[in-house]
Amino acid sequence: MVDDKNGIMLTEEQQRRRRSRSVALAVCLGILVVLFYLVTMVKGPGVLNRPL
Repeated sequence: MVDDKNGIMLTEEQQRRRRSRSVALAVCLGILVVLFYLVTMVKGPGVLNRPL
């Protein structure tokens, strides 16, 4: 694969590793979002009704 921006050639192995890293990051981000949501629900929706 040629990156048009700076002309870098990636081998099939590098492309596969890049894809797997992207999937791993997406999964971690999704887990973090779910974790924050669950913590908010456990603390109760009243945590959102606080004075500023």
